[in-house]
Amino acid sequence: MKKLFLGRQIRSLREKAALTQRDFAERLGLSTSYVNQLENNQRPVSAPVLLSLSEKFSLDISSLSVDDNDRLLAALQEVFADPVFAGNVPGLQDFKMVCQNAPDIAHGLVRLHQAYRQTSEQLATLDDTLARDESLARPTPYEEVRDFFHFENNYIHDLDLAAEALSQTIAPAGRIFARDLVDHLETRHGITVQRRRSGEDAGQIRTYDSAAKRLVLNEALPESTIVFQLAHQIALLEATGIMDGVLKDAKFQSDDAIHVARIGLANAFAGALVLPYRAFLRAAQETRHDLDLIADRFGASLEQVAHRLSTLQRPRMKGIPFFFARVDRAGNITKRHSATKLQFARFGAACPLWNVHRAFETQGTIIRQLAETPDGSRYISLAAHVIKKSGGYSGPVLHYAIALGTEIAHARDIVYCDDLDLTRAAAFEPIGISCRICERLTCPQRSVPPLNRAITIDSNDRRLIPYTIA
Repeated sequence: MKKLFLGRQIRSLREKAALTQRDFAERLGLSTSYVNQLENNQRPVSAPVLLSLSEKFSLDISSLSVDDNDRLLAALQEVFADPVFAGNVPGLQDFKMVCQNAPDIAHGLVRLHQAYRQTSEQLATLDDTLARDESLARPTPYEEVRDFFHFENNYIHDLDLAAEALSQTIAPAGRIFARDLVDHLETRHGITVQRRRSGEDAGQIRTYDSAAKRLVLNEALPESTIVFQLAHQIALLEATGIMDGVLKDAKFQSDDAIHVARIGLANAFAGALVLPYRAFLRAAQETRHDLDLIADRFGASLEQVAHRLSTLQRPRMKGIPFFFARVDRAGNITKRHSATKLQFARFGAACPLWNVHRAFETQGTIIRQLAETPDGSRYISLAAHVIKKSGGYSGPVLHYAIALGTEIAHARDIVYCDDLDLTRAAAFEPIGISCRICERLTCPQRSVPPLNRAITIDSNDRRLIPYTIA
């Protein structure tokens, strides 16, 4: 079990109560020096102290998690893997100390490095005049929003609760159908829903005319997508107050980022409306996370189910921590979230040894992989090829692979692990985060050297990897 360091939270509780360390220590029955050590993360919090903090200072134990620190720690380590920090890389304990005691500084360093990377790449192709434009140093709106959801654990509590409450009102018996949402839009908002023939504009999914109060959906979309798009429209109409509050607190750097984030928040509401938290969590536990059975129960797509499983982070009611990713055929990660220790690279493609790439070779099948990352963590990774159509024969067809996984410690709750030999070390394939930061120096699939390593090239010695990593 991980040791729990809560220095910042304990200091915040004491300052909120307007107590000195001596007075605070007396309330807890501890010595002043012990409290000082706790606040400076020199000692972990023991179970008795944790209970005392809960009883006397209303500390919410269920809200404590090291997952956020894990994600921030991984991001910070990747920042310092950049050659610009060569010879000045802090040790693991230093990284942990910063993440635990000064997370705002750590987040700032991650954002600063992102701006540095983007500016450096742009300088390689743009002239000096364009390079002096300060806007080039900013993250793109999509990157900014992606990072926001990542550090929010992909779960917005108030939004999820509101969506679940509305779900119980619209369909108290359980599964929500398209007709339920159509009736809700017509009855509550006076909005007419129409289906448009896909041949008219195969790339159009949803169009809302606020003046005419008319919502038009592409008839070629699968039923699960129709339901989701209806739920998305309801979010834009009924969850604006919650979304406005979230957007205000997020302090995005541009209006574009705000617009992108609003769409992301509406998607989160839609997913929580169609797959309400308690019912979905219960279904996941009853089926032992059988994706097909869950999809059938809610009339959802495989991607919707996999994504929702990665968001079950409600306090006092958390599901199994999953990672989720969607990858295109070029290897780009177009969606990513991890509630596990495995963190996806912010730059570059995903590890070529990861089974998500093999999913494109199959159709209609969930493939499995036992994987081990360089830090020794072991996972069960599920991957599937998904096809998205929005028209007839000549309409656009999008191909993606989705991946869902969790640490092998949860294997008994995952039906896909039942016939796998989890005791054999050789059964776990070595994978990394990305070649850019992977420390597996002899991997035959390596595409580029690690950022913080020198290479040697010998024209008389040709191997699978055309260089030797120092």
